[in-house]
Amino acid sequence: MQAAPILGNLPASLSKALDLVERAARADARLICFGETFLPGYPAWLDYCPEAALWNNAAVKEVYADLRANSVVVPGPETEALREAAGKGEVGIVIGVNERVKDGPGHGTLYNTLLFFGPQGELVNQHRKLMPTYSERMVWGQGDASGMRSVNLHGANIGGLICWEHWMPLARQHMHNTGEQIHVAVWPTVHEMHQVASRHYAFEGRCFVLAAGQIMRSSSLPGRLAHPDKLSSDTLIERGGSAIIAPDGRYLAGPVFDQETILHASLDLTEIDRECMTLDVTGHYSRPGIFRFSVVQDEKG
Repeated sequence: MQAAPILGNLPASLSKALDLVERAARADARLICFGETFLPGYPAWLDYCPEAALWNNAAVKEVYADLRANSVVVPGPETEALREAAGKGEVGIVIGVNERVKDGPGHGTLYNTLLFFGPQGELVNQHRKLMPTYSERMVWGQGDASGMRSVNLHGANIGGLICWEHWMPLARQHMHNTGEQIHVAVWPTVHEMHQVASRHYAFEGRCFVLAAGQIMRSSSLPGRLAHPDKLSSDTLIERGGSAIIAPDGRYLAGPVFDQETILHASLDLTEIDRECMTLDVTGHYSRPGIFRFSVVQDEKG
């Protein structure tokens, strides 16, 4: 699902997401994916607005406060709406959100989070990005491994990682070990190196990869912050690039840039069995007699 959220507006972005889920479900989709922090949009102002890096800047504080106010509490009304949509359409939904912890340990912290909803209308997994990347550390806390697992939806093992987690070798290996058959790779935009990472993940993990990006114009940047002079209001700062990739690294759909679209593909899971003949990084090819690998997978908080 490649679309433009209404940046900083959680109700409007959620309404758009629900409309898109309904459209895709009517077209017989079984698994529907959105890009990184689709609710309520990726905070691209961190990279494009010079004021974002200024210490104790009043305008930046207001923009951050808006992000907090429009972030998703889990569980909350937004997750309830998505849960109902998944159950009504009998579809799996994977969507990136800005998550705010409301109560308990970590109260007030924001996370870059990936939520998984099952076709029975349940929230079945919640993964917080392990390491916010570069400027993202100004707004998001560090996640943990409690959500780094695959869940079975419609008979397929489905997992996901967020953006630069795809360059963390141990994160990749752990997710491969969970038995993923379909991997959701969410990005703000799937530019060239993100395409490389997504295709490599499919080839290495012997799985299908749904690489999901989003569309965003510079006019969506917060009005409180100065915009770079080089950007016109129509400039695309997030260009999409969504694609569906097979276990041998070939494209089944996309990549599509510069437009909102719904990509579709039918996945033959038996292809995984055929491709495991040449490489199986979770089986004998992992050389378990030589290498030892463990993950600290404590619960959140």
